[in-house]
Amino acid sequence: MLTNFWLPCFYATLASTGFCIIFNIRRPKRIFFAALGGGLAWAVYLLAAPVGSDLFQYFAATIALSMYAEVMARIFKCPATEFLLVALIPLVPGGGIYHTMEYCIQGDTSAFLETGLHTLGIAASLAVGILLVSSAVRLYQTVKVMKRR
Repeated sequence: MLTNFWLPCFYATLASTGFCIIFNIRRPKRIFFAALGGGLAWAVYLLAAPVGSDLFQYFAATIALSMYAEVMARIFKCPATEFLLVALIPLVPGGGIYHTMEYCIQGDTSAFLETGLHTLGIAASLAVGILLVSSAVRLYQTVKVMKRR
């Protein structure tokens, strides 16, 4: 259990910490919580594995991560992108992009198309997950403002 679940989540948190430095997040508390989002996203990704589809895993992880980023943005009174971009790094399909280009250079058209479409599907599920949560939060805020009037 330790090597199958907790260690990958720890590694995702560690990788997100490195990107906190690259994105110039300076406050230690924000660094900790932004990096923790990466571990949370990877934990949700692993917990969604029994569903069977890795696209759903990415989608579920991105929805959880986007909600986490919105909550942290309200707590720390800063933009949600500060938490979202850093914690999204472990989910980015870098290996898929690499292999897509590798197959393209080798001239393996069928593998190129298969890998490219799968990578595009992962990127789309990440984008749609962020879009849904962000739109829901903006809609909630708009309705909340309209009720005050």
